[in-house]
Amino acid sequence: MPDLANERVDHRFKALPPDAEGLTVGELSAQRRNLFTGGFTTPVLALSAESVEHNLRLLETYAERHGLAFAPHGKTSMAPQLFDRQLEHGAWGITAAVPHQARVYRAHGIARIFLANEVVDAAALRWLAAELDADPDFHVICYVDSVRGVELMDEALRAAGARRAVHVVVELGAGDGARTGVRTEAECAAVADAVAAVTTLRLVGVAGYEGEVPKPDPERVRAWLLRLTALAAAFDKEGRFDAGIGEIVVSAGGSAWFDTVAEVFAELPELSLPVLKLLRSGAYVSHDDGQYRNLTPFNRVPEEGALQPAFRLWSQVVSRPTDEQAFTNAGKRDAAHDLHLPEAQVVRDARTGEIRAAEGITVTGLSDQHAWLATGPGADLEVGDWVGMGLSHPCTSFDKWQLIPLVEADGTVVDHIRTFF
Repeated sequence: MPDLANERVDHRFKALPPDAEGLTVGELSAQRRNLFTGGFTTPVLALSAESVEHNLRLLETYAERHGLAFAPHGKTSMAPQLFDRQLEHGAWGITAAVPHQARVYRAHGIARIFLANEVVDAAALRWLAAELDADPDFHVICYVDSVRGVELMDEALRAAGARRAVHVVVELGAGDGARTGVRTEAECAAVADAVAAVTTLRLVGVAGYEGEVPKPDPERVRAWLLRLTALAAAFDKEGRFDAGIGEIVVSAGGSAWFDTVAEVFAELPELSLPVLKLLRSGAYVSHDDGQYRNLTPFNRVPEEGALQPAFRLWSQVVSRPTDEQAFTNAGKRDAAHDLHLPEAQVVRDARTGEIRAAEGITVTGLSDQHAWLATGPGADLEVGDWVGMGLSHPCTSFDKWQLIPLVEADGTVVDHIRTFF
């Protein structure tokens, strides 16, 4: 397993102090430098240590309270240090979307992977078969969503000489116009029949993603989830699950509707085997200031708690051409912008070091390396000031930074989070 703390700090990692070149990441973290005065250059993305810990604990207790297992989607962060923290906080395993992500997980010792995609790439299946054959403790579950996909998987696994069957779940599509997944229950049965006809695959459950329900609202999401649980019960009644699998997997749950997932999964009737009710929400670890701030289930059920945004992108004012406009040195290369623009939240005064609310300051656009700021009459902003911005959609925030300072509330950098995109 790679030792991330021994990786050398150099030009590959943006925003790290130039005078730290040659130190290991562990040595730099041990210095506990200050984000603002310790030599970090702008723009710099910071991850709040306190908010990350809060969010990890909140989802751990939520899953326990509702009888759910938890395999957070690792594509959000691709950060093995955060995977380790999630596992320490009770996660069953980590979810991947594509084989490359699963390879990263395996390189860092992840023993349980839920691969939420149909894998028909022969090269990837050869790798997966080799991993399974080499490690009896490695457990992986993959989607299947077509008879042709089953045929391709079987062909590749047989050619690879696979000795262990790959565990699969039939993916139920979230409706017409949704993304992947089998559209009808009859087609789901045909896919399950195809799995039963080969020895390289083994059916262990059903799964899907409620976030793809067209025009989602609680009623539509609930209706689809009831189809998913009914499919699991029907498959069980028809004897499609071998007793040797030990448990039946029923999985759903992105970051927007996991409260409805918890409600419907709690209503699942008793099946012939224990049921692994597997939630896959991933964005919670950092949360955000846009997409999920408004959609989180905790807004609908506030007594369950509240997630905390953990990201803040700090950039510096480099131009103040008019009283109504300013530019900082962070742009599309640094900030998530696929769903919402960053949100100006605070200003750190370059003269005094004091931090104040970003009153009268709005991000109106992003260029490659500049943020466009509109500044109202009350905006107190000058060249050299640092502007702290909240970001929307963590799935496209982590991927822009390979080494992210983990920062305590007073600005002390206590660690650096390595990502692998």
